[in-house]
Amino acid sequence: QVQLVESGGGSVQAGGSLRLSCAASGGTFWSYGMGWFRQAPGKEREFVAAIGRSSSTIDYTDSVKGRFTISRDNAKNTVSLQMNSLKPEDTAVYYCARHLTPWGVLSRKMTDFGSWGQGTQVTVSA
Repeated sequence: QVQLVESGGGSVQAGGSLRLSCAASGGTFWSYGMGWFRQAPGKEREFVAAIGRSSSTIDYTDSVKGRFTISRDNAKNTVSLQMNSLKPEDTAVYYCARHLTPWGVLSRKMTDFGSWGQGTQVTVSA
């Protein structure tokens, strides 16, 4: 059974940067698509970014395109989210997630992800 542990959250002023990391243990990391989601207070959890098994396929929600970069290191079983030009509306708990099944088509739907981390808080002040 896979375990996902996020790190790297914190507080930053608008325009600043943070890098989130997610370490996976258990399972075959390289065969699964990975994603990042976020949940702001009072709002539903939403898709942020996803990356395919070999990093050849990447998807971002429109609001973070050009500012966030998702990457993965299959040798280290990690997936990262580099967040630049942060805005107050990026404030949320960020979750790392693994696809429900291996070898699948990259998805941005929560129901296609079966394993989740505990989340890390990102706070951006104006």
